[in-house]
Amino acid sequence: MTAATHSTLVPQVPDSADAVLDGLDPEQRAVATALHGPVCVLAGAGTGKTRAITHRIAYGVRAGILQPTSVLAVTFTNRAAGEMRGRLRQLGAGGVQARTFHSAALRQLQYFWPKAVGGELPRLLERKVQLVAEAAARCRVRLDRNELRDVTSEIEWAKVTQTVPADYPAVVAKTRRDAPRDPAETSQIYATYEQLKRDRSVIDFEDVLLLTVAILQDRHDIAEHVRSQYQHFVVDEYQDVSPLQQRLLDLWLGERDSLCVVGDASQTIYSFTGATPDHLLNFRTRHPDATMVKLVRDYRSTPQVVHLANGLLSQARGRAAEHRLELVSQRDRGPEPGYLEYPDEPAEAEGTARRIRDLIAAGVPAGEIAVLYRVNSQSEVYEQALADAGVPYQLRGAERFFERAEVREAGVALRGAARAGGNDSLLDDAQGLPSQVRAVLSTKGWTTEPPTGSGAVRDRWESLAALVRLAEDFEQAKPGATLSDLVAELDERAAAQHAPTVQGVTLASLHSAKGLEWDAVFLVGLTEGMMPIAYAKTDEQIEEERRLLYVGVTRARFHLSLSWSLSRSPGGRGGRRPTRFLSGLRPGSAAVGARGTGGAFNAGAGGVGGGGPERTAAGIRRKRRGPVRCRVCGQTLTDAGEMKLMRCEDCPSDMDEALHERLREWRAGQAKLLGQPAYCVFTDKTLMAIAEAVPGSEGELAGIAGVGSRKLTRFGADVLTICAGEEVGGDADGV
Repeated sequence: MTAATHSTLVPQVPDSADAVLDGLDPEQRAVATALHGPVCVLAGAGTGKTRAITHRIAYGVRAGILQPTSVLAVTFTNRAAGEMRGRLRQLGAGGVQARTFHSAALRQLQYFWPKAVGGELPRLLERKVQLVAEAAARCRVRLDRNELRDVTSEIEWAKVTQTVPADYPAVVAKTRRDAPRDPAETSQIYATYEQLKRDRSVIDFEDVLLLTVAILQDRHDIAEHVRSQYQHFVVDEYQDVSPLQQRLLDLWLGERDSLCVVGDASQTIYSFTGATPDHLLNFRTRHPDATMVKLVRDYRSTPQVVHLANGLLSQARGRAAEHRLELVSQRDRGPEPGYLEYPDEPAEAEGTARRIRDLIAAGVPAGEIAVLYRVNSQSEVYEQALADAGVPYQLRGAERFFERAEVREAGVALRGAARAGGNDSLLDDAQGLPSQVRAVLSTKGWTTEPPTGSGAVRDRWESLAALVRLAEDFEQAKPGATLSDLVAELDERAAAQHAPTVQGVTLASLHSAKGLEWDAVFLVGLTEGMMPIAYAKTDEQIEEERRLLYVGVTRARFHLSLSWSLSRSPGGRGGRRPTRFLSGLRPGSAAVGARGTGGAFNAGAGGVGGGGPERTAAGIRRKRRGPVRCRVCGQTLTDAGEMKLMRCEDCPSDMDEALHERLREWRAGQAKLLGQPAYCVFTDKTLMAIAEAVPGSEGELAGIAGVGSRKLTRFGADVLTICAGEEVGGDADGV
């Protein structure tokens, strides 16, 4: 995965301003040398926009045209800001402020609050959900967890669009917003929430922008102070600015026009948060003399991936579509995208896991593979399938690496060990930096083997393992480095939010994948109702869903797989249809507006994993499964974990506890012999299912979910021996 995590530990700083421009293509160079007046960069996916704007800043600084402290570069995520700071540092342009809108505003608010208002700045509310829940209770409205999240999102949208509680219902009606609840009720909760904040002297993240705007509007002396500090502004991802963020930017600028904006209207996917591409699309109108540069050379993706991405946008409609960029791949040819149809969701997940395992076996690192889906609830079946296939994975969340509790605790422990030096008994037997780090982190939960399954324990282990790998990389780059040197490196990375890479296949929603890229991407669950999502009703909402799929496609460098299933569970009706966005693009499908050709099609050659895409259920080379029913109550099962157990989670278990314990001991021994995590042998749910079923033959064992032909061949004889109450002899087969 490419993000703020990949960089050289000992970078070479260019020796002159002109050297900063080395390696830029003509359009990137045009961006880098356009240092005066308003500049608008329309940059397609994979075209090197971050490279262009960081080299622009660095060139200006190194040439003496821009003072580092006079430049404010603004982006939308802390990760992106950290990456920008890291790149600027490598280019010899340290001292430039690269921040998110909220971070920059909060810093100014903390500095000017005593002068503008007096006293200390009210406490910042880290999470508003609890206070929104209290506001709802005071309004005698009961909200479950999902409803509470929806109301909280509505309040955030209202604030970034500068809508006060009393105006919320009218604005919802005027904008035809698909509100999740009665607008009058939400307005009441919103008003109560604001009153609770005032009563308790707290502010939320949206208030940070609102209050900064208010101070800069009301106090011209403070506005001039800020403008004297910052004379030059760069805004990345400009298509995602909200009206409130644009207002703040206008106040920072004043009457000046030293502004460079970078964006792509075809990647506008956050309108539900109040973001709008209008400011990007209207930039030339507001600034008639602006320098306009288009970046269309795609250095990320193969011609096959780019062809599909361009095809998706060629069918788009609306104002953003009128400004679409036609990408031109700069890479060698690669495999054609694979289009895969499955009978049901578990089959889709299992097929995806098999192809991922094949890619890893072919040499693609697990960290360079991603499974992307529309909503987070789709992840569970893929977590299970990857665990069954013995493939390590990570769920991508929003929490920053160095802010995770386990990483902070590890940092404290490493810092203490570095200070103690040879007096720390933990380090007595540790030779070399990586060994010392392993010894220290073993007290915080790191082990040589990862814990089984998923969840918080596994997430904690992955974070600590990332620190161990960073220590190994650091010693390789700087032989003889000490624990103190590593602690200093961690502090520097934390300041820049430059996190180490957590290894494993990434599972992420399409929205959270924005700004990242992988060698291989699997886009899953691409059915009508999911893509576009069922609640996308208006033309604008449908087009945003198309752009979301475009973002997913353009995350892939080389391998790309697109798949869907005909039903949710085995034996289902099979009435689902693949997304309309692929009509006319996937082999065998009719163009938009033409009659479809049905579900069966030849997906063509060169699918992900080699050997071409899988023949599908409609095609058909595989036996359709019947419905999976609970063996206790007879109810149809849809949850992947319950299907593995062959019973409802709540139904009574008839598991042989002694057999289960013997199976667990055997699994631990096999995992140790193979040098793999225990779940790679069998997951906990599969082991439990075996202990409940007590199979007496290979056929009965093969009928248990999670026991595929590969595991049956490798482990079947041992399992059947244990189930028969006999002792197992011999070692595990080689991998």
